[in-house]
Amino acid sequence: MASIPTGKTPVKDQPGLRYPSNGKTIYHRPLNRTRTSELSQASFAYLFSEMISYAQRQVRDIQDLEKKLNLQGHPIGLKLLDLLLYREPARTQTRPLTVITLLHFIKINVWQHLFGRQADRLERSSNPDTPDEYMIIDNEPLVNQYVSVPREMSQLNCAAFVAGVVEGVCDGAGFPARVTAHSVGKAAEEGEMWPGKTVFLVKFEALVLERESYMGKT
Repeated sequence: MASIPTGKTPVKDQPGLRYPSNGKTIYHRPLNRTRTSELSQASFAYLFSEMISYAQRQVRDIQDLEKKLNLQGHPIGLKLLDLLLYREPARTQTRPLTVITLLHFIKINVWQHLFGRQADRLERSSNPDTPDEYMIIDNEPLVNQYVSVPREMSQLNCAAFVAGVVEGVCDGAGFPARVTAHSVGKAAEEGEMWPGKTVFLVKFEALVLERESYMGKT
């Protein structure tokens, strides 16, 4: 399903942990380091393709595959929230206290850390019946750039993995939500500038809105 980059795999003389040439393990690295471009896109493409292949062997249909990818991303979001907050200056090192501040944190900080840029847009549902729904829009998700989806699986959006990361951030911040990824771009031959455009639909639980309403009255 996924395109796997070619290249030689380093050969290790002995099994187990591989230590860097300077003799230090990853535990010697400070948590508040600001450098984020440590992983090449080729390495990421190979790793992500293997994750998809692993998930695909355990499911029967597209819906289950997207759920599996979502579950793979969720624990990453939980840990990523703590890491990003730790790297903030001490005076701003507080967890988001409202839905809007949380969503802006995801759109800016989370996307910047994961993909080197902000998400393209953040919108709230215009439907008065769904005030609990927000949309984070990415015109060209990085995770979909290295995936070749067969025609019979055209409805699959592997950005479900990123939706799981976002869901993990929301849950870790105390704003439980269900996050799903939806393809909205048209084919490039139809004149669509962003054929891979994806909407991450964030649907918060009722208790989140109740708390927001209470805070607005006090």
